[in-house]
Amino acid sequence: MWNRINLLIFPLFLSFCFAQENEAQYTVDVNYYYGSILPHSEKIRHLITEHPEGIFISGNRKTFGDEEWESRFNYPDYGLTFHYQNNKNEVLGDMYGLFAHYNFYFLKRNLQLRIGQGIAYNTNPYDKEENYRNSAYGSHFMPASFFMANFQKENIWEGFGIRTGLFLIHHSNGTIKTPNTSANTVGANIGIHYTFDHKNERTYHQRTDRDSTFTEPIRYNLAFRTGVHESHIIGSGQYPFYVISAYADKRISRSSAFQVGFDVFLSMMMKNEIEMMAVSFPEKGIDADTDYKRLGLFVGYELFLNRLSFEAQLGAYVYDDYKSHTALYQHLGLKYYFYKNFFVGTGLKTHFSKAEAMDFSVGVRL
Repeated sequence: MWNRINLLIFPLFLSFCFAQENEAQYTVDVNYYYGSILPHSEKIRHLITEHPEGIFISGNRKTFGDEEWESRFNYPDYGLTFHYQNNKNEVLGDMYGLFAHYNFYFLKRNLQLRIGQGIAYNTNPYDKEENYRNSAYGSHFMPASFFMANFQKENIWEGFGIRTGLFLIHHSNGTIKTPNTSANTVGANIGIHYTFDHKNERTYHQRTDRDSTFTEPIRYNLAFRTGVHESHIIGSGQYPFYVISAYADKRISRSSAFQVGFDVFLSMMMKNEIEMMAVSFPEKGIDADTDYKRLGLFVGYELFLNRLSFEAQLGAYVYDDYKSHTALYQHLGLKYYFYKNFFVGTGLKTHFSKAEAMDFSVGVRL
């Protein structure tokens, strides 16, 4: 799991640390927050006893259009965020996290949208003997993501500014280990902001090219995804899964492409679950010969930010003999193009609010 998360954090970390000193400008902000855990499942209502509170500490590198993609996205920032959340519940434990993030700006750069993805550590996960009530987190380490929308005024006095807004943070291990009911925290935050080298003003470089002149033929992609996951039957064990994806995409601008393709799903956990259910619960009428393989068709969208891209896919099973999930599935992922058209990535497959698996992928865009 560490390797999967590092695939996202490492590229941003390199850019953050080794940017040219004479071109870069850095900022830091500290935010205190107060919030609520959403009762999205009856299984976690007993864990919601008080309002959690915590902090976000973020370092950012500003962009000024030195590269073409920066001006295309209105000069976003990127950086790293440390997070701490006190859940005020001994059973649920507390959370520590490290995230890579992007800041996007609107309304004359007064409104900032921050999107972060990383890894979190829970201090007291599920244990069948010592902490059997924690149905939210089945492991110490887990992927996490957050969204923040802030009104921000920079450099009000001697480089210091203020910020306030709303946030949502999601913690879930992607069913790598059960239980995994997960938790979503929403709330309000307030903080201070400081700009280093604030007296040295930089000039934003304007784009000279236009998306309207961009054209590219249909491209063909092949991806292989894998990982491990566990049945929702606690203690049934972790098993590998394999996904083969083939799809075509059409890039309509330098930033956007639409996709259409198919997935082949091979889950060893599902194969084991079918065999176990057929023997242990004959009253459910599950045949031991039920096929565990699935085939899905999907449409998707990919957003390109330099070498990094985000993709969202919506699919439907056209072959699913077991039918343990809904007919529709979703896949959200991050990809990094490390060499020409070759990429690595990490993603999460869900059935709406029910996560099935977190994956690691390699692929090529031809």
